[in-house]
Amino acid sequence: MSNIKQLQARIQKQPADPELHYDLGNLLLDDGQAKEAQASFEQALKLAPGHAQILLQLGNAVSAQGRFDDAARYFMQSLKADYAQLAAHFNLGNALREMGKPVQAAACYREALKLAPSDADTHNNLGNVLREMGKLDEAIACYRQALSLNPGLHHARAHLLHQRQHICDWEGLELEIAEIRRVVTQEPQAQISPFAFLALPGTTAAEQRQCAENWVVNRYKSMMEQGLRLNYQHDRQTRPKLKIGYLSGDFRRHPLASLITEVIELHDRDCIESHAYSYAPDDASAERKRLEQAFDHFHDILPISQYQAAEQIHEDGIDILVDLTGFTQTSRSGILALRPAAIQVNWLGFPGTMGASFIDYVLTDRIITPPEQTAHYSEQLAYLPDTYQPNDRKRPVGQPLKRKAYGLPEHAMVFFCFNQTFKITPQVFDIWMNILKGAAESVLWLLECNPWAKANLLKAAQACDIDTARIIFAPRVSGSEHLARQKLADLFLDTLPYNAHTTTSDALWMGLPVLTCCGDTFASRVATSLLQAAGLPELVTHDLAEYQAKALYLARHPDDLQAIRRQLENSRDRVALFDTPGFTHNLELAYQEMWQGRVSKA
Repeated sequence: MSNIKQLQARIQKQPADPELHYDLGNLLLDDGQAKEAQASFEQALKLAPGHAQILLQLGNAVSAQGRFDDAARYFMQSLKADYAQLAAHFNLGNALREMGKPVQAAACYREALKLAPSDADTHNNLGNVLREMGKLDEAIACYRQALSLNPGLHHARAHLLHQRQHICDWEGLELEIAEIRRVVTQEPQAQISPFAFLALPGTTAAEQRQCAENWVVNRYKSMMEQGLRLNYQHDRQTRPKLKIGYLSGDFRRHPLASLITEVIELHDRDCIESHAYSYAPDDASAERKRLEQAFDHFHDILPISQYQAAEQIHEDGIDILVDLTGFTQTSRSGILALRPAAIQVNWLGFPGTMGASFIDYVLTDRIITPPEQTAHYSEQLAYLPDTYQPNDRKRPVGQPLKRKAYGLPEHAMVFFCFNQTFKITPQVFDIWMNILKGAAESVLWLLECNPWAKANLLKAAQACDIDTARIIFAPRVSGSEHLARQKLADLFLDTLPYNAHTTTSDALWMGLPVLTCCGDTFASRVATSLLQAAGLPELVTHDLAEYQAKALYLARHPDDLQAIRRQLENSRDRVALFDTPGFTHNLELAYQEMWQGRVSKA
């Protein structure tokens, strides 16, 4: 007889004993039965009103169901009963973070540290919310403190490394990357962020799959078990119209909007019924309003739990559920772990395999994921014929100002890279400095992501004997101005191993040539795919030496560069990359093939 059944038998004999109900709740919670655990804790609380520990565990039970508002209320009630509880402060911080309240969450973690200043997990979680608040220096200090207290806290190590990439602090980077790669392959119980991992130079597609699979086991095991208990049934009959659900935390002013909005607008309503499941805060932007109008049905699931969202998706009869966010910040991929739809797909948000048995397909193309790489993906590869990335031809473009307005020299060769700074590696930056040395009348125009990265990049340039006046930083501006000012640059220098993705499409749409170096992983091959679809294969290189030589050739042969630019501008409306109606048609065919089980095995 199991411990749960034994305890249930005792409760039948002693139903008024709150400790028995409490102990049963703990067993059920450990077994992944969060709803049943909640019922036991509620019964215990009726018998022992205001009990701090019961309230704490009741908060944990509803938190496990994704009901963070309710969890926060229970944790606060628990603290009212007994303020000196480390776990209550810590868990309240976790719930508030999930609710999108990082400032309040940080206050909770700081209260927890007053009680237990040597708790490494609290330092790590405080680092997480400080990171989300843009306080990268303080976040890094928290991760360092967490690791000094517990060197085996590997997720803190991964967070530290990724934030150091964001600020372009490259000291000792290779040793740290080697350690993270070792952890992924040798310590599968460690929680290493798959998104941070795929941005690390040198990681292979096989390692990226291992990292994602480890993440799924550690993060989603209980939800997958709950999905088996729910056992949602799906009607797989042939039908003229498929219900396609798009799940995202980025239906707002976000790069995703400049990719997918027109596709949704162009869906053939005779064969597709489109549903948005949005857990993005409503930013009241034009992009958000346009998305709300584009879908047949727009569901705001931000206020509800992942379990409730899964129930709604199933009740809506969604046939194919497409996760557009994946394992990036604000991920709610746990909804897919509950299996609310018959077919579930990974697309656009996460550039790699998600390593999850509950995701059936990844939408891709044969350049990004060649058939010989099939083994590195847990999903079945669903190929689109030209490129995996759509484009919105209607995204607004502002009027460009003169170079002088951005501090750019009027007649210099302007090399350009508006990728986020975590994508800039020391190897690529050294190549950029060599390019500047070889092209005397040139400058490098970068996006100012944060002040620490700017300072470190200028310091690195100085170490390479480059006048720091030749490194020019652009502030963040509105999306329309961001696009318009790209016309002022001459050549986009891409990054490796994490290419420009949406940023490549933005540049090409504005007529700016992009020079890339093709790698061996999903994230390192996207720009190659986009350039091929734009009819510019000559801008794809295959190692950094070729990349440097090509950049210098184009700088020294401006007529050739201008010819590429004219070709791009003249053919823009005809190339596959910007054929959004054609892309949408191919996407709909892919959905039909998934539904009918006709997707080829690569």
